[in-house]
Amino acid sequence: MRAAAVLATLLITLPLCACSQKQNTHGLEPLALDCSQPFAAQAERLTGQPGLKAAPKDPAEPYRYYSSEDGATSYLITEPGAPGHPAIMMQRAVHHDVKTTGCAYGDKAGYQALAAYLDSLKTWSRK
Repeated sequence: MRAAAVLATLLITLPLCACSQKQNTHGLEPLALDCSQPFAAQAERLTGQPGLKAAPKDPAEPYRYYSSEDGATSYLITEPGAPGHPAIMMQRAVHHDVKTTGCAYGDKAGYQALAAYLDSLKTWSRK
């Protein structure tokens, strides 16, 4: 599953990046989620912030991934066909842990499945 590999890579590198020297983030902290905003408005607000890098788009995956320059913050924005769409998830490296938060705008059961899947990747390791 390609999404698993991408997400696992993000989850493994986030804690490592959080301990390394911070890169230029244009003097701004990555934006927090504001679930009171509509999905499209929030997605535009998040993806438009300075210093955010989009991961290459995999046409087979119904998600878009974005990360801060320092790698300490990542966003997952669902596309049509994704579990829980529309939804936005945010992962932040906090000390030696990865905290996942999100906004469920669509199917709550699909969102919970997506959140559980992301959380399960925190313990993933390459054998």
